[in-house]
Amino acid sequence: MRVLRFVRFENFAGLFYERILPFMIKQRKRVLLFVAISLLVFAGILSVNRFDADDDFVKVKEEEDSVTDLADIIERGYLRAITDYNSTNYFIYRGEPMGFHLELLKHFAEHLGVDLEVSVSNDLQQNIDRLLDEEGGDLIAQNLTVTNSRRHLFEFTVPHSRTRQVLVQRKPEKWFSMQSSAVDKHLIRDQLDLGGKTIHVQRGSTFVTRLAHLMEEIGDTIYIVERDEEMEDLIEEVAQGTIDYTVGDENLARLHEMYYSNIDVRTPVSFEQNLSWAVRPGATELLEAVNEWLGDFRETRDYAAIYNKYYNNPRSVFIAKSELHSLGGGKISVFDDYFKRYAEIIGWDWRLIASLSYQESRFNPSAVSWAGAFGVMQLMPGTAEFLNVGTDASVAEHIYAGVRYLQWLDERLENEITDEHERIHFVLASYNVGIGHVLDARRLAEKYGRDPNVWKNNVDYYVLNKSNPKYYQDPVVRHGYARGSEPYHYVAEIMQRYRHYKNALAMN
Repeated sequence: MRVLRFVRFENFAGLFYERILPFMIKQRKRVLLFVAISLLVFAGILSVNRFDADDDFVKVKEEEDSVTDLADIIERGYLRAITDYNSTNYFIYRGEPMGFHLELLKHFAEHLGVDLEVSVSNDLQQNIDRLLDEEGGDLIAQNLTVTNSRRHLFEFTVPHSRTRQVLVQRKPEKWFSMQSSAVDKHLIRDQLDLGGKTIHVQRGSTFVTRLAHLMEEIGDTIYIVERDEEMEDLIEEVAQGTIDYTVGDENLARLHEMYYSNIDVRTPVSFEQNLSWAVRPGATELLEAVNEWLGDFRETRDYAAIYNKYYNNPRSVFIAKSELHSLGGGKISVFDDYFKRYAEIIGWDWRLIASLSYQESRFNPSAVSWAGAFGVMQLMPGTAEFLNVGTDASVAEHIYAGVRYLQWLDERLENEITDEHERIHFVLASYNVGIGHVLDARRLAEKYGRDPNVWKNNVDYYVLNKSNPKYYQDPVVRHGYARGSEPYHYVAEIMQRYRHYKNALAMN
């Protein structure tokens, strides 16, 4: 915050007239007298302008204290959330964006009546910087340990869960044939025994701070190695014997203990701690909204189901090792190679083609809709005949045909909608409902003063309302009634999933 300081000259003027001026007249120091009078005149000018300057200071302070808050989010229409990327908080599995914090965020955004926009980084400092910069996000949705030092940076919400930090260590060889008491003799159970040990932890995490405090408490040295890897990667290194010790949150460590039977996570290194989200200082309305919603939601069955799904489910870690998990194998589907190959035809990101295919069929080659659409790209019989592809064609041929159809739609629209990114929305809607209905919506937009070349809050409104007689019976409409809610949500869901795919999976 800028601070402006102003010198008060009233006291100086009184002093000048009462003491300095008589002295100078007596001494007849003309030069000094001239200088002093000049200073007095200058002081008077500043004193006159002082109140204007103070007014300017108030304006500057008000501008700098103004931050994006709940009303701005509602008006904008979407919540910008920042989270991290791991096997519990946020990931993609079989094409579906998933994660503990992602599901909570979806519920909160629905509660606010806004859309959700998620950005992802595993660099906590970068996430904090983005939050404070305002342009990067409205809140951080992670497992943020509540500490006094962090309270100076941002506002913590009420806790979404609790955990404690535990030591992750490897059991002795042939532990499975030993009694538990014998196994314990090979493990650290007393924190005093950590003296002289080397512990690898995630860089910049609260684990580093906790171990530093623990050194003071036990009066001995703990060798802390800060690593760029995630907590779960370090747990895997312990299991594999690459390192001896790491520290993790107990809820996540216990989950990995179900997968790596040779690790032990029963030695605590901290007391139980609150885990919260964070909002920008000054965003008081948003903070109150999160606290009110989260305080109630934690008591629901929905919250319990979400928590158990990610932290008390033995399958979670097995899923994370799947090739169809964005962390384990880095794939969206088994057909990724086809999406990558044929995306070049239209010049789209292959992840966008994959998002469309997931929307259509969940990557099921045997899928058949009530209307007769078939295959992973759900081609209608008439479209399939136009593209010369049948139900007995291979998955590769179906994807190739679907992309060629997208290209055909794109070519029909490119002269009117020159912005390539904007045109994608129109092509997707046309793939779903037919290009005729989309052209009708463009004509309606133009008639009612909206931009026919912009999808969001322009043409999408008239697509959505194509089931309203006021619009489908309008003279500019040539293709009549359409159930507009389907293409409206179709485009929104594909684009949102595509953003998740970009967050979690590399382009190549």
